[in-house]
Amino acid sequence: MFGGMNPAKIQGMMKKMGISQIPLNVKRVLFEMEEGNLVIDEPSVIKIKMQGQESYQITGEAREESKEVFSEEDIKIVMEKTGKSKEEIREALEKSKGDIAKTIIELK
Repeated sequence: MFGGMNPAKIQGMMKKMGISQIPLNVKRVLFEMEEGNLVIDEPSVIKIKMQGQESYQITGEAREESKEVFSEEDIKIVMEKTGKSKEEIREALEKSKGDIAKTIIELK
């Protein structure tokens, strides 16, 4: 952060300015977004309190996770009822937001 300065001294200066840092024991951070999720497993998370505001500093390796609202079991059920391919069923389930009954009706 501040090259060459003693970390204890920096912490003392921050305390005098009313800034506190609290490490949190977090196993996973998940950001839910419209196009999918951003996941950080085993992150380093610090809660920072400054001037009445709280903020969080998150450090770690992020990975993207697709947002599917249906499972492989749902695909199998629709395949049994319609005889359609997995690709067609996935597309239809995404379009119907995971509604199995609606998907079966649309694919028949």
